[in-house]
Amino acid sequence: MIISQVMIAVFGVTAIWLSQRPDPDFRRWAPVFGLAGQPFWFYATYTTGQWGMLALVFAYTYAWASGINNLWRRP
Repeated sequence: MIISQVMIAVFGVTAIWLSQRPDPDFRRWAPVFGLAGQPFWFYATYTTGQWGMLALVFAYTYAWASGINNLWRRP
């Protein structure tokens, strides 16, 4: 469980930091790091039975995936 918490912190803080950078080349990496943290969120919420948080995991996953679609796949 401690590994999940560390990875949530690392990926989450990195995604937030990148999302606030003035350079668009940095900002486009924010959803990549945000999405990379989602499996750790899923594991942490599922194993502890935090069903409300688990619902948020799916919402955040959709949001980060939308960011990847908008910043990486679209011209």
